[in-house]
Amino acid sequence: MTTATVSRTSVALGKDRREYIENRTFDEIKVGDSASLQRTLGTKDIQLFAVMSGDVNPAHVDAEYAASSMFREVIAHGMWGGALISTVLGTIYPGPGTVYIDQTLHFSRPVTIGDTITVTVTVKEKFERTRHVILDCTCTNQEGRVVIRGTAEVLAPAEKVRRRRTKMPEVRLHDTAARYQKLIDLTKGCAPITMAVVHPCDAQSLGGALSATEAGLIKPILIGPRAKMLAVAKELGVDLSSYELVDVEHSHAAAAKGVELVRAGRADALMKGSLHTDELMGEVVASSTGLRTARRISHVFFMDVPAYPKPLLITDAAVNVEPDLDAKVDIIQNAIDLALALNIIEPKVAILAAVETVNSKMRATIDAAALCKMAERGQIRGGIVDGPLAFDNAVSFIAAKTKGITSAVAGQADILVVPDLEAGNMIAKQLEYLADAASAGIVLGARVPIVLTSRADHVPARVASCAIALLLAHRKAGAA
Repeated sequence: MTTATVSRTSVALGKDRREYIENRTFDEIKVGDSASLQRTLGTKDIQLFAVMSGDVNPAHVDAEYAASSMFREVIAHGMWGGALISTVLGTIYPGPGTVYIDQTLHFSRPVTIGDTITVTVTVKEKFERTRHVILDCTCTNQEGRVVIRGTAEVLAPAEKVRRRRTKMPEVRLHDTAARYQKLIDLTKGCAPITMAVVHPCDAQSLGGALSATEAGLIKPILIGPRAKMLAVAKELGVDLSSYELVDVEHSHAAAAKGVELVRAGRADALMKGSLHTDELMGEVVASSTGLRTARRISHVFFMDVPAYPKPLLITDAAVNVEPDLDAKVDIIQNAIDLALALNIIEPKVAILAAVETVNSKMRATIDAAALCKMAERGQIRGGIVDGPLAFDNAVSFIAAKTKGITSAVAGQADILVVPDLEAGNMIAKQLEYLADAASAGIVLGARVPIVLTSRADHVPARVASCAIALLLAHRKAGAA
């Protein structure tokens, strides 16, 4: 939060400075005039300054390092305070038209998160011939202690300026790595699982498997044409001599071998590499040699959307094209089981449709009503189920309230159940590409978790998907 004031000895300037920005010309400036601005330092201020300046000194951005430094905590960049002095001079006093000539600063003590800094500039001298003005500058914290002091020399404005204050765009800081790290942190204390990595024959899929190994999530068995895997490893500059490689002719044979290793008890999970989803899933669902269970196989996208306060699980957007009512029961139960593995207690399940009322001409709404009743009767367990809900009602309290919807799910959904694959895929991709969502993907309902990422997914998404597989595998082992 920022506040600003301007005062003179014996004269108060009471104009509204929130809507307009107005300067003081050289002729209007008097020795003794002062202006001040107040700002409270937050974590985002430090991050934004680091992004803008490129100054990622760990004293400012690494809490672990800062804890062992002389100050024992993260501190602001020194020039963050200097920038506030510039703000006063350029926007408050003298204001627009002011040109910086010189600045001296002395830094007395650090500024830490939560400190409220008051910046004050006071006119010390004026020089008629050059229109130069010397100002004393001080920055004090909430305890009244000086943190920065110095002087500024400026060329004061010659002409009067009064303009409407420019509204700046909102800035949001999205730390994708930190959002993925929250998911990986859930795996602390879990031993890595053996994962059959099927056809890792491009940089993204092999790099993802190796990064998940380095993160302590998996012990990979790399299945594919040996020459291709070694060529990709050479491209990445890594040595595969310490990894188990299974040499097969082509991608289809790799998929069959991966499933075979799971059936033999040699692998706890599968991971899709650089092959088509149909090739892998064809082997997974094969009636006599696959990995089917009594549960319907389905896919869940894990999505961390910056504009939403918690993770969103979206299902099914990759496996079931147009599921019927029975399939949706399993799809929902699979997603609830995943949410529980992610420590989401009593997950809230929104069954999506185009409208929030039951309409006999819209199958999605009929299915939603039936699914809610089935949840009431215990046919779906572990979560709170409601629907039909339109997308806006599922994720926005305001939208739900406007439409008069009273629901334990509306506005705070953990799981979005889509009517068909097309709708789900579009929602997931829109959130990823237009809303900067961090995503991961997993297939459930088979004997083991299956990491099923897009060939376009980057390495962090693949590592996050391995973290989900690890959590599911340990949950299954604990329930056995």
